[in-house]
Amino acid sequence: MSSTPPPPPAPTHDAPADLLVRNAALIATCDAQRREIAGGWVSITNGVVSGVGDAGTEPPAKRTIDASGCLVTPGLINTHHHIYQNLTRAYLPATSGNLFTWLTELYPVWSQLDEEAAYLSAWIGFAELALGGCTTSMDHLYVHPKGGGDLITAEITAAKEFGFRFHATRGSMSRSQKDGGLPPDSVVQTDDEILADSERLVKMHHDRSPHAMIQVALAPCSPFSVTPDLMRSTAELAEKLDVRLHTHLAEDVDEDTYCLDVYGCRPVELFEDVGWGSNRSWVAHCVYPNAEEIERLGKWGTGVAHCPSSNQILGAGFAPIAEFVAAGVPVGLGCDGSASADSASLWTEARNAMLMGRHRKGPESMQARDALELATLGGAKCLGREGEIGVLTPGAAGDLVVWGFEGVRYAGALSDPIEAWLRCGPTSARDTVIAGESVVSSGLLTNPNVEEMLTRHRGVATRWQSR
Repeated sequence: MSSTPPPPPAPTHDAPADLLVRNAALIATCDAQRREIAGGWVSITNGVVSGVGDAGTEPPAKRTIDASGCLVTPGLINTHHHIYQNLTRAYLPATSGNLFTWLTELYPVWSQLDEEAAYLSAWIGFAELALGGCTTSMDHLYVHPKGGGDLITAEITAAKEFGFRFHATRGSMSRSQKDGGLPPDSVVQTDDEILADSERLVKMHHDRSPHAMIQVALAPCSPFSVTPDLMRSTAELAEKLDVRLHTHLAEDVDEDTYCLDVYGCRPVELFEDVGWGSNRSWVAHCVYPNAEEIERLGKWGTGVAHCPSSNQILGAGFAPIAEFVAAGVPVGLGCDGSASADSASLWTEARNAMLMGRHRKGPESMQARDALELATLGGAKCLGREGEIGVLTPGAAGDLVVWGFEGVRYAGALSDPIEAWLRCGPTSARDTVIAGESVVSSGLLTNPNVEEMLTRHRGVATRWQSR
């Protein structure tokens, strides 16, 4: 099975750290002991956490961020997204339908996707995610129109330019409407095209080194848009290339009906039959597994990306998160598509995961610390990077977020910064640091090109939606 190499030893303090975050009201390390350090500090050197400690033991540093009165957490991790969809947010013809209706309305619009649109939507998507405290994100790009160009490389280019830690997934669709699937012919490809391009992208972009900024996974879209043969061949290719696997699974009641009618089995049964039942895989949504299927997912070590905002907007139901956790299923959080959730804030997803969990199983079942673990440790497990991201310990990636508690929204929230973080608000990151570099500072993006990129993005969105 796929495994992640252990992080290298942390740097020593022989020389000043590159960055020191100090005087935090509380640091939530999310380490194995779940340490919470009042008045603590975190140092980062060469993009890697070089130390975490108590007040009064700070090392020298070239640059300092004062986190007085703030909560410091590891960078949050987004385990399911469709970034290109921020070009069709709140798209009126699709706002009142269920999943299948929504997809049918939007596929013709998305068939305009090309390299420019992929690049701009990714750049804006990373900016939005960073404002919400996200430092690592995957993207499930499964729409590849004929003549659209190298969309995955366009996204990766945007990630490198922005300085975002990115897991690109080579999505795919091979069953069009003429084959009984949902997508139009213009956005599907043959199995041979998909597999060849998947291998090309892994060899071109996948970085296996510790603290990698760019990795690639393989991601056929769903049971109603690809064939079982492609799912099986993709699993074999992922084994050969030693990369991870991702897909949608058990997202909607219509998916159950579709799989039973077309394949004579439930979605999780099909998932196992095509060779995906392993810890190499993580899946999106997984709202409708039964109790026995949950146990199987836990036995396999297959992860789940919980997308609470999207599930609520589409009326798709409540994922059984408490049951997943009890069965040992790794669970992370996902923003899902910007045209279904219509926003991309991991803070929002963490809060909604907490609220939905309490609604399902009672107030004792999901606390703010549980939601924080989903957004950090759970996300790292889903992406196969446990101990490397989503944690503040020496040797881990230098990704962190400073959350401020100033103003009327937090007035009176004095006793527990972690509970206040999700119960109060809404909020966004005061400072977001990726690999030791500040991409958000004092609540603002540090990149000087934001307005230019927004103008270009609006031009593409206007062109798409006026056709």
